[in-house]
Amino acid sequence: MSFPIRAITLDLDDTLWPFAPIGARIDRVLHEWMQVHSPVTAAHFDVDGMRELRERSFVDNPDLHHDLSALRRLTLQQAFELSGGDLALVEPAYEVFYAARNQVECYPDALDALARIAARVPVAALSNGNADLVRIGLDHHFAFQLGSREHGAAKPQASIFHAACARLDVPPAQVLHVGDHVDMDVVGALDAGLRACWINRTEATWPHAHKVPDLEFDTLAGLADWLDAQAAHAA
Repeated sequence: MSFPIRAITLDLDDTLWPFAPIGARIDRVLHEWMQVHSPVTAAHFDVDGMRELRERSFVDNPDLHHDLSALRRLTLQQAFELSGGDLALVEPAYEVFYAARNQVECYPDALDALARIAARVPVAALSNGNADLVRIGLDHHFAFQLGSREHGAAKPQASIFHAACARLDVPPAQVLHVGDHVDMDVVGALDAGLRACWINRTEATWPHAHKVPDLEFDTLAGLADWLDAQAAHAA
């Protein structure tokens, strides 16, 4: 399939890097920190207990689903309150979390593919997560990073896609959104009038009969190859 693309918006978690190892590291590092700095909290909430508290906070606070940093701080505050810990430790604990959150290991194909893609068209990071591309060291590949917290609404809301297109100064129909999530990334982008590329690393079956991605690859390198072929064809 061939169509004009002038810019790309790119999801981060589970598109550039897998999130599961990050989440496991966060749980372990934060619990180890609690054991040293707030033993009463570590005793009250083991790794599974803290995860359950976080999940409960997510369910109980739908108004914060666009702001995972606020939800994390809320979970930490609740953990200290319920365990009798010191609330002054909320921000230090958050910084421990955030340092671990930004220790990412990209998929083997991703860094080279990202560099190739960014050499072709402007790329904007568009994420519901709270990764920091500056801390990670990948910001030089991106025109900008737009998160749901900064925007005030999360994918699949059309407004966050449209805000990215406006900053790119490219009409939605000429922007390709790239991501792993069927509904938040692909269907959200299509509903907002963008083109959509599904990065399907798990060989999942597409679940929707009437909405399909414009492109599908099992690696980000597949998209880089497609862009190279488009440029060669146009030359």
